[in-house]
Amino acid sequence: MSAATTRSRTPDRLCAEAVDLAREAAEEAAAPGVVGEHVAVVSEGDRVVTHFFECKEFGYRGWRWAVTVARASRAKLVTLDETVLLPGPDALQAPEWVPWSERLRPGDMGPGDLLPTEADDLRLEPGYTGEDAPPPNAVVSEELAERVEAEDAELADRSDVAAAGTARGSIASVADELGMRRARVLSRYGLHAAADRWEESFGGKTAMAQAAPASCVSCAFLVPIAGSLSQAFGICANEFGPADGHVVALDYGCGGHSEAAVMPKPPRPAAPVLDTVAPDPFALRPGSGGSVPDAPDATDDLGHS
Repeated sequence: MSAATTRSRTPDRLCAEAVDLAREAAEEAAAPGVVGEHVAVVSEGDRVVTHFFECKEFGYRGWRWAVTVARASRAKLVTLDETVLLPGPDALQAPEWVPWSERLRPGDMGPGDLLPTEADDLRLEPGYTGEDAPPPNAVVSEELAERVEAEDAELADRSDVAAAGTARGSIASVADELGMRRARVLSRYGLHAAADRWEESFGGKTAMAQAAPASCVSCAFLVPIAGSLSQAFGICANEFGPADGHVVALDYGCGGHSEAAVMPKPPRPAAPVLDTVAPDPFALRPGSGGSVPDAPDATDDLGHS
């Protein structure tokens, strides 16, 4: 270790003793009664020392007033360098600033809020707007007509193009049908990002789907969507389901499946074993025979006096 390094780590004696000078500078920069006790002395270099004082300002817990003093070589006069308020090791500080584009979360937008998109947004890509195209009935050059016919060959059959009139008008109609008459359309990255979000919220790995009796692919409440996402997603139309109005994966499911609990028909009651409606005939005078003697006739003498 060199001698210069050793001298820089050892505070200069005259600068370290200039506590009163440092306090006066701190009190001049701060409000009265805000500068607290002297807490530390740190050597910044040869004959350069920083004095730290406790800060009693409300809202600045753990902050310290830092006053740096210095003196010239072979001089005994200590001069003031700078005064600043710095956070200490346990200071209360504001969180690190995050750009709004990274701080915004789904659901943060409210009525009247605007969310601009960047020109190089990875979720979007240029679409067909038709701004550079002539009107459908305009006269175009032969070279442009040939180029247009080549484009139409990729979108429709030759017979459809001939019947549609002008070639440029056919491209515009196909673009309208496909929903491409926009400045930008959703890119493949944007599709995959949206699919990942929907899969996480209403996918087959959720607890609701794991406990469901069947998946949405066989549910009558599933409304199909267009495009490539239709192979994996649809829209739930069950007002009593947890995903009503949301995009759900085909392997998602819930207890509101259309075939989960079909109400059975009420069972028909069985015929009664004992007929309790019609009376059962019983003879008042049973026939002779058996162990019970016949009852005496009413005209016989009963033996009474």
